Amino acid sequence: MNKLKLCLLLFCFVNVAYGQTPPLTDVQKQVMATEKAFAKTMADRDFAGFSTFLSDEAVFFSSKSVLHGKAAIAAAWKSLYEKPDAPFSWEPGVVEVLDSGTLALSSGPVRDADGKQISTFTSIWRMDRPGVWHIVFDKGNAVCDCAAK
Repeated sequence: MNKLKLCLLLFCFVNVAYGQTPPLTDVQKQVMATEKAFAKTMADRDFAGFSTFLSDEAVFFSSKSVLHGKAAIAAAWKSLYEKPDAPFSWEPGVVEVLDSGTLALSSGPVRDADGKQISTFTSIWRMDRPGVWHIVFDKGNAVCDCAAK
């Protein structure tokens, strides 16, 4: 094998082994698992766990205001974790990831304590280091109870 072919082969190996992001479907699965773990903090009543998923610069939209920063979001959500039963739950239904593999959107239903869908959430996640995702934006939208109208 000549030196040029050997160099090209070595370059390809190094690029595949160290320079590639995982296939998009693997990243989507990673974000899906992260969103599910985030939601599990509500079910488990784990406020400290909830806070670990928040980016320091996160922005959460609520029906009354826009919350900026991890501390403000945690303070606003703390009371939701204080009672023994979760007031609501959520689960991802869809996850999409940029081709770069570093920014993702998750969205899905939010259900009240009785299991009725009350809204749909949309969250934006950023990979801050390999395999570690933090939520940077979150917004819920109420679901219309059209049958009641």
